Amino acid sequence: MKAIFARLKDLLLSWGPAGLFLATLVDGAGLPNPDGPDILLLLYATAAPERAFVGAAAAVVGSLIGSYIFFRIAQKGGEMLMRKYTEGPRGRKFHQWFKRYGLVTVFVPTLVPFPMPLKAFIVCAAVLGVSPGAFIATTAAGRIPRYFGLAYLGQQLGEHSLEWLKSHTREFGLLALGLVVFLFVLVKVVERFHHVPEQA
Repeated sequence: MKAIFARLKDLLLSWGPAGLFLATLVDGAGLPNPDGPDILLLLYATAAPERAFVGAAAAVVGSLIGSYIFFRIAQKGGEMLMRKYTEGPRGRKFHQWFKRYGLVTVFVPTLVPFPMPLKAFIVCAAVLGVSPGAFIATTAAGRIPRYFGLAYLGQQLGEHSLEWLKSHTREFGLLALGLVVFLFVLVKVVERFHHVPEQA
């Protein structure tokens, strides 16, 4: 395992931020990316702490471009992609969640650093008429703190950053759950406020 990390670290150092840009672009566009941009960014920040935030910025830009590409593909694919990502009980539930809570369902998976069903929600956003500007702004609001936070973690903890992240998976899960609950409650409160009948 250490040998694999060493090779990845050397590759990232040789490519610099361009490697992170490419990795997050590929990931955002929905193509297979077994290494995972989060781990790659941690390795890069560990190997080159003085350039950690440059790498994070490159990762954010790559992710936004890749996500926009996938969003546009979903717009063109329309109902065919909608059926692919939302068929079955689980997929229908994702579809219902998006129709009920909108871009909140995109924001949370882009922010939290562990796998969540983001692609299904992006397809829903594209097919159900969300504007590209609103989609990109939501994605940026999640990716910026995520990638810069990971860069800071790698910069500060070095080789121990991956172990720290793995050992705090439960805490991140609870944080994600709490954030989901808070945002969903906020959506309901706003909806309730807007539906209060005006006094005569």
